[in-house]
Amino acid sequence: MPRARFNPKRTLREPRPSARERAAIRQRISYAGSPLHKRDPGDFGLDPPASPRPHKTLCDVAGIREKRVAEGLLADGVERGLVSLQERGGLPQNIWAVTADGIPLEAQLENQEMGTYHGYPLPSADPLHAEVLRWWEAG
Repeated sequence: MPRARFNPKRTLREPRPSARERAAIRQRISYAGSPLHKRDPGDFGLDPPASPRPHKTLCDVAGIREKRVAEGLLADGVERGLVSLQERGGLPQNIWAVTADGIPLEAQLENQEMGTYHGYPLPSADPLHAEVLRWWEAG
């Protein structure tokens, strides 16, 4: 069942973080994944291996089945400055990226002490879908 409402508090940070800020963020973050957003666990090492929920957007739709790919996209999002204005523990609540196939993704901070994120494709009905694509293309 597709979501009807999206969190209006999610906002891209403007101006984008400086090179120094981006480097500091990259040093503190990693991609953990979530079994709730996976049908095929790939090499993510999730526990439980896969436990998709009907109302969750699945990473599988974006073709992301390798952890290194997810980690690369997370780092790319930071490098391009697509981070949220909202922070927790000095880390952005959200980081956005776009796959090589043009699918916008959202990563959400799940553990601020460990700096771990999980991610999922943005549904086309999400108002941030088009905005993330614009920001990504603007570099």
